[in-house]
Amino acid sequence: QVQLVESGGGLVQPGGSLGLSCAASGGTFSSIAMGWFRVVPGKQRELVAQIPWRGGNPFYAEFARGRATISGDGGKNTVYLQMNNLKPEDTATYYCAAAKFFDLRRGFEWDYWGQGTQVTVSS
Repeated sequence: QVQLVESGGGLVQPGGSLGLSCAASGGTFSSIAMGWFRVVPGKQRELVAQIPWRGGNPFYAEFARGRATISGDGGKNTVYLQMNNLKPEDTATYYCAAAKFFDLRRGFEWDYWGQGTQVTVSS
């Protein structure tokens, strides 16, 4: 049974940086993209960044552009997120996800999810 496991969350001061990692375990599958999402308390889940493995460029949500870098290895189903200049409003639970398919209307279909890692930005 495939599982995605995130690591790297924690407490960071405003203006600081944090790196998140995500790796798949428990089975084999071929993903066409992986991404990071977050859930801010009181808000809906939102995309932070996604990276396609078969051509195309990474995509970043507007709030993440210039502050975040997504990278990874599609062959190993691993993905990383580096975030700089963190703000208190970045406090959230961050989830990684993997997609096996792409729908022309809905975009990537995120089939696998991690359990989430908490990031708290506070002085």
